[in-house]
Amino acid sequence: MNWKNYFTTSIGKKILVGATGLFLILFLVVHCYVNAMIFWCDGGKHFTEAAAFMGGNVAVRILEIGLFLGLGLHIIQGLMLWSQNAARRSVRYEVSAGNKTSKWYSRSMGLLGTLILLFLILHLFHFWAPNRYGQAFDAGWKEEDLYEKMMVVFTPMWVVIVYLLGCFSLAWHLMHGFYSGFQTFGLATNRYKGIIRSVGVAFAILIPLIFASMPVYMHFMANSHP
Repeated sequence: MNWKNYFTTSIGKKILVGATGLFLILFLVVHCYVNAMIFWCDGGKHFTEAAAFMGGNVAVRILEIGLFLGLGLHIIQGLMLWSQNAARRSVRYEVSAGNKTSKWYSRSMGLLGTLILLFLILHLFHFWAPNRYGQAFDAGWKEEDLYEKMMVVFTPMWVVIVYLLGCFSLAWHLMHGFYSGFQTFGLATNRYKGIIRSVGVAFAILIPLIFASMPVYMHFMANSHP
């Protein structure tokens, strides 16, 4: 089998999107857990310690490379698959079947994914890029206090709104993507289909909701200080 040609087929693209999607779901759980430590009401002590560990741990830094590779593959293959499917719909019906055949978010994965990508670029610009740039090029650089940084970043309401829109897009993306990832590998059998779908819906609501509460919480924390 020519693996290069295989992964350029529709099935190959679905497998890559599914595999990288499940990997990114695991990342969301870890990222959510670490960032949720801001709610401990200890002035960010536990969050700052966890963030410093994640930023300075060699194993985590190696996994970070894998994360970006997986994210890149997921985005590229996902957009290619979405574009390919859209191109096949050459015949347009006068009356759309709409939600009778599929949910709107499953038909809009390309758009939702693009919105999430734009949100990620802003998020990396705010938190990831300054630290990594300092580590690489500034000899006198010291680890930033990310708790204080979050308070500064989320002081303007417009930034909070952009992050909320990003979390909203993530929720709808996960609403289809969670189940689809398991389905791609044949795990969503009739026996487990209902369980996987229910867990997927709960995950798609809970994780983005926790993420969305963070900028709101930090905004009010920042603006409550004299």
